[in-house]
Amino acid sequence: MFDKNDLVRLAQVQMPFGKYSGRVLIDLPEEYLLWFQNKGFPQGQLGQLMALALAIKMEGLQGLVKPLKSN
Repeated sequence: MFDKNDLVRLAQVQMPFGKYSGRVLIDLPEEYLLWFQNKGFPQGQLGQLMALALAIKMEGLQGLVKPLKSN
């Protein structure tokens, strides 16, 4: 489960490592998130937000998060 603040976090928190380091979580490619789903999401809040980003993308709802982006 998530709360409404998680949507804001998806629009503002940046990926801290890897190929897409510095990219806002909601902007991570679905294929990248699927790879993490298969290998295991990181522990903690980052992994939870990445799983939520994947669920939102799979349902085609990323448009709900895009207006919350700071730029």
